[in-house]
Amino acid sequence: MRTPAMRTFLSAAFTLLFAFCLAAPAIAQEALVKQNVESRFSVKVDGVTKTSYGLYEIRLGDDIMYTDEKVTYLLVGNLIDSKTRENVTEERKAKLSAIKFEDLPLEAAVKTVRGSGKRAIAVFADPNCGFCKRFEQELATLKDVTIYTFLYPILDSGNRGDSTRKAKAIWCSRDRSKAWLDLMLKGTNPAVGMDCETPLARNLELGQKMGISGTPTTFTSEGERIVGARFASIQRALDGKN
Repeated sequence: MRTPAMRTFLSAAFTLLFAFCLAAPAIAQEALVKQNVESRFSVKVDGVTKTSYGLYEIRLGDDIMYTDEKVTYLLVGNLIDSKTRENVTEERKAKLSAIKFEDLPLEAAVKTVRGSGKRAIAVFADPNCGFCKRFEQELATLKDVTIYTFLYPILDSGNRGDSTRKAKAIWCSRDRSKAWLDLMLKGTNPAVGMDCETPLARNLELGQKMGISGTPTTFTSEGERIVGARFASIQRALDGKN
């Protein structure tokens, strides 16, 4: 005779088994799609996920594309939700590239506090980046924020090491925040001469590990990655409207 406890156990077991049977074909199809994409296009696929809108999401590094279950067609570009007009692809990329803000080595960044400083963002920036300079002018309008600027001199190849020289001079300044803002907002080069140990090599290594290939790249306190001088996106994130 089946006891109530036994009936409950059997019911839960059958439910789990049914769910697995439903999931198994989907998992098998994702593996097949991955195999077909790799063999037909000679690429390394990092992951395949069946979406709620019927397509299969293909992840190739930082790129996302879509295909059908037979890999008959390949959609390269942004997918837009026609009802909400939201960029599905960009939202997905943001989620996949999100980080834990608390894991960032904030002691290796130039710290600028405005007002209460209760909100926080981290920005990877190059001293010779024109977009960074324009972005810094917009950031200067923010209130009650702490900005952690990771000096990220990736433009050295085009300026014969000038980005690293400026970044080092800024880090070795008595007031790092002032030296950084004087350069970015006023065009005043930091005084050269002082020598100190810098985190520049570690910043470059960290940025490469995180896939940061351009500046400015910003991370919100929620871990969202915002690539480029997208000030409106920063404002929305800080205001909790994202």
